[in-house]
Amino acid sequence: MHQQSKFCEQVNRYFDQAAALLKHPSGLLSQIKVCNNVYHMAFPVKRDDKSIQVIHGWIAEHSHHKLPVKGGIRYAEFVEEDEVAALASLMTYKCAIVDVPFGGAKGGIKINKNEYSIDELERITRRYTYELIKKNLIGPGINVPAPDFGTSSREMAWIMDTYLSVKSGELDSIACVTGKPIPEGGVHGRKEATGHGVYFGIKELCEDTKKMKKVGLPVGIDGKKVVVQGLGNVGYHAAKFMQEAGAVLVGLAEVEGAIYNPDGLDIEQVMKHRKETQSILHFPGTTDIQNSNEALELDCDILIPAALENQITAENVNQIKAKIIGEGANGPITVEANDILFKRDVIIVPDIYLNAGGVIVSYFEWLKNLSHVRFGRMSKRFEENMHGKILHAVETLTDNRLSAELYQQIVQGANEEDIVNSGLEETMVSAYREIRHIQEGYNDQIDLRTAAFINAIDKIVVCYLELGIFP
Repeated sequence: MHQQSKFCEQVNRYFDQAAALLKHPSGLLSQIKVCNNVYHMAFPVKRDDKSIQVIHGWIAEHSHHKLPVKGGIRYAEFVEEDEVAALASLMTYKCAIVDVPFGGAKGGIKINKNEYSIDELERITRRYTYELIKKNLIGPGINVPAPDFGTSSREMAWIMDTYLSVKSGELDSIACVTGKPIPEGGVHGRKEATGHGVYFGIKELCEDTKKMKKVGLPVGIDGKKVVVQGLGNVGYHAAKFMQEAGAVLVGLAEVEGAIYNPDGLDIEQVMKHRKETQSILHFPGTTDIQNSNEALELDCDILIPAALENQITAENVNQIKAKIIGEGANGPITVEANDILFKRDVIIVPDIYLNAGGVIVSYFEWLKNLSHVRFGRMSKRFEENMHGKILHAVETLTDNRLSAELYQQIVQGANEEDIVNSGLEETMVSAYREIRHIQEGYNDQIDLRTAAFINAIDKIVVCYLELGIFP
């Protein structure tokens, strides 16, 4: 369904809706909206059977108002120029909203990775990286890619290794890419970051008393019925954290179909079943739904589309029963569907805010690589010693001794994962409150998406004015 409407057009229509409410010069708004450059490459790769295949790839750099630019690289059959440019623009706005100092970018290779061996994927990845290096389209201060649909820490390690082999001697070279394996300079918490951010964003919304009253739901996540479409890295972790917070997972959907149980599903058991059977279907105690898109229409409080773009359209929007939709994926709701849902008072937590967890923690990884020290190394023992002294003083004054287990829990200093997750939560909470404040400034006559775009546009305008480009 993602080809139903040009993705770039959809993003730009959302941009225009927000821009129409602002008083910035039209030329400046046009500069912010346009994608600065898109590079298309075609290169040969030798298959395992010794045949030669031409591979097509793209890299888009939407905005250079801040450097480096940043965005994931996806491997998929449907990758094409319009999609890459649209995703790059979303990254620009996303980074601005969560105050991450990057411009937006995106990369993609047009392949079905399931049709290639690991050796072939490595050759494709390394050649793609070499093409980026030749055109000066990758580097710690230029363009810093990350994983996306169809890629993982494995591909990021190949990219880094290729970059290091060409750019030997660069002190900060491992910061050329994020989402790397931990031993290769990655950061704890990056793998689950996007899904974790989805959870933090929805949690903050659910703590908003005024918003919950509007949709007739109690405050908090506990007990809310949730449907998740897409059980990749984002969807799985969003479902996991929602379940741990007390939400009831009533529906889960993947490419092979969907399952439904109004009494709840255990995400770990479902994933174990899928690993054993290669499908989530026929999970004990559930109703199978052959068409996974029909899961979007299940009765629930919160719907999290975490697959691909254009999943909720004018054709199926009237069947949507959720009161809250959290966009784990990029662009899962078309403009037409978004307008209809807003009129029905359905709350949409927009992609340009909600799935920013990945780039937030990628920023932390980039900082770690540039500083050449892991988070917590300089402070963990100091914190534990200080906490211990405070507890010792309290025990002496009260003549009351804590158990060894409780004592250790209290004095424990923050490790890297603690610091990363704390930073992620703080960023998501602060960004939501900024967006919510803007929405309230318009007397709630605009949706959260429009408020988020206004937030992004205003911040980017300030950058351009500070640069003196538009005096």
